Amino acid sequence: MTLAQPDPGGLVPARTASLRGALATTACMETLQVGYLHAVAAASGCSLAQPFPDNGIDWHVSHGAPGHAVDDEVTIKVQLKCTYQVDPRPPGASFAFTLDNAHLVKLARTPVAVHKILVVMLVPRTQEDWLRADHDRLELRHSCYWINLAGHEVTGRRRTNVRIPTTRIFDDRALCEIMTRVGAGGRP
Repeated sequence: MTLAQPDPGGLVPARTASLRGALATTACMETLQVGYLHAVAAASGCSLAQPFPDNGIDWHVSHGAPGHAVDDEVTIKVQLKCTYQVDPRPPGASFAFTLDNAHLVKLARTPVAVHKILVVMLVPRTQEDWLRADHDRLELRHSCYWINLAGHEVTGRRRTNVRIPTTRIFDDRALCEIMTRVGAGGRP
């Protein structure tokens, strides 16, 4: 008995142009950065809470470990931003990111009871380039970078450029190191 072979395209029609939804690009960027944060939190053993209503801080990230000196569980506040206006592979030691002054004041306040960090995700301009999936991996493109802006001064009339170090990639190891420092009574 001979079995018929499928067409070269397989049983499913070959992919052509992707049919993306009509959701605004900025809304999609927000969803992507939240997915990134969830992945980092899961890999680092942290829990997430979203404050409601959002008062200028997107997420609370908590990390429980017996080695923490200040408490058995420490928390930081995270403000997420996402942009395609900065090259996803920024050259140099840092890149500029612009914040509204009111938001910068909130993130720069010192002293604080709960430390805050800004996490900026850089993505390619084309939405089709944000994600790559294979049998052994899922890649979110490109990366997030973090900074603690405590004490940063406002320099612009309405907006201020802050410099984000390219060495501070926000991943599970970075988050664990941040939580270890905060758990010892230090700053992120």
